Amino acid sequence: EVEEETSSSSSSSPTPSNLEEDTTAEIPSSAQDSQTSSEGTSDEDSSSEEDEETSRTSESPLDIENLPRNPVEEKVAMLVNFLLFKYQIKEPVTKADMLDTVIKEYEDHFTEILLKASERIEMVFGLDVKEVDPVSHCYVLLIKLDLTYDGMLIETEGMPKSGLLILILGVIFMKGNRITEEEIWEVLNTMDIYAGRKHFIFGEPGNLVTKELVQEKYLEYRQLPDSDPPRYEFLWGPRAHAEISKMKLLEFLARVHGVDPPSFSQQYREALKEEEEKAQAGASASSGATATAMESSSGTSSSCSHP
Repeated sequence: EVEEETSSSSSSSPTPSNLEEDTTAEIPSSAQDSQTSSEGTSDEDSSSEEDEETSRTSESPLDIENLPRNPVEEKVAMLVNFLLFKYQIKEPVTKADMLDTVIKEYEDHFTEILLKASERIEMVFGLDVKEVDPVSHCYVLLIKLDLTYDGMLIETEGMPKSGLLILILGVIFMKGNRITEEEIWEVLNTMDIYAGRKHFIFGEPGNLVTKELVQEKYLEYRQLPDSDPPRYEFLWGPRAHAEISKMKLLEFLARVHGVDPPSFSQQYREALKEEEEKAQAGASASSGATATAMESSSGTSSSCSHP
């Protein structure tokens, strides 16, 4: 699976002692890389259906002023857009699709391009690229950590926002399961995400964080006692507790930063305790919930056919 192959890549490895202040270190760089423009595809004159699809996926949402550093990086940016487009229209994608539509003459670099694109999609959008059929090399995008929410406006429009949700839940967890509103925005501002300023992926972040994610019950947003003027804090909401394993979240955060989960002793103990409590409660229904989440997040058939 692509998810497992990308596990060793990380651009920064802060020490456990400073991770709480640096939980997002990997994500801004990944987001900037993922925004790499793929405008060069518009020069192609082919009238084939594949080239039309390539042209669609080379446009927004990920175009920025800076051009890719090299042709392989350009293909990575194009593949990110192509895979997101397939996610939006709820279609699986085969290796042949990727080769014919995006990779083309860079077939020898397919594995490298797919791994880099998968990592960026994971970090920025909170989606895992998974191979579901090793015979036809069929892939689907699934919401990470078994979440059942991607924040798209309707089923086939908007951009997945689960990456931001995972980031916020991770920061809350690393900060002792609660964080002030000021601290949340300090973290998000380092990613050029500001309340009241429209973001090309997340829309209006203030509305998303303080209203939508609260209404979806992933976050609790409550006033601090005796605060005048009023100040607020964020905690995990009931839906986050129901859907997310703290151990899986910790494993993801640790992998991003190139350390082992036990390096964060307090969070690791808490995650272990949660796992033990679930086991004692006989929470064996997780496999069924995972299957439901996978179906909901992908909205695609796991069987791929290619002419």
